[in-house]
Amino acid sequence: MPDMSAHLALTQLVPFAAEELDKNKVTPGVLGFVVFAVMAVAVWLLMKSMNRHMGKVSFEEAPGPAGGPAASPQQGTGTPEK
Repeated sequence: MPDMSAHLALTQLVPFAAEELDKNKVTPGVLGFVVFAVMAVAVWLLMKSMNRHMGKVSFEEAPGPAGGPAASPQQGTGTPEK
């Protein structure tokens, strides 16, 4: 008989829940917040990693055409400094 009372309680409470539900209002809920938070943390970590990698880059311009400015001895040799 406990099963019958649970069924009766559910049938009495379901109409109240249905009246409070507005079918025209849609919210993302907790799952939407969690997904957004995970994506925000992932973007932050990617930006941090990109900044670290960009800091390691040492960019030196190649020498210009023959009429351009002369390159310093360290530029344009094609060999890394030791």
